[in-house]
Amino acid sequence: MDILAISLILFGLGLFGALTRKNAVAILMSIELMLNAVNLNFVYFSRTLIDLSGQIFTLFIIAAAAAEAAIGLAIILNLYREFGDIDVEKAALLKW
Repeated sequence: MDILAISLILFGLGLFGALTRKNAVAILMSIELMLNAVNLNFVYFSRTLIDLSGQIFTLFIIAAAAAEAAIGLAIILNLYREFGDIDVEKAALLKW
């Protein structure tokens, strides 16, 4: 199976999961799945074109994903402390 097809399937599964889930942890996992599909494309094209820029972009995406996971988990912990579960529809009830 071609790498691009695998990446398309991973991105589609991540998009479906991000749009249909109500659990905040599942949404974060779906976003990470989409980012990994993009990383797979970057590394594939970087290797095919013999250019390191795709691999450098992949390193930046991995760093950004780690920061996103840390901030997202902090938000999820605050949601759990406030409401007792991590349903994202209850996040609209937060007052700013």
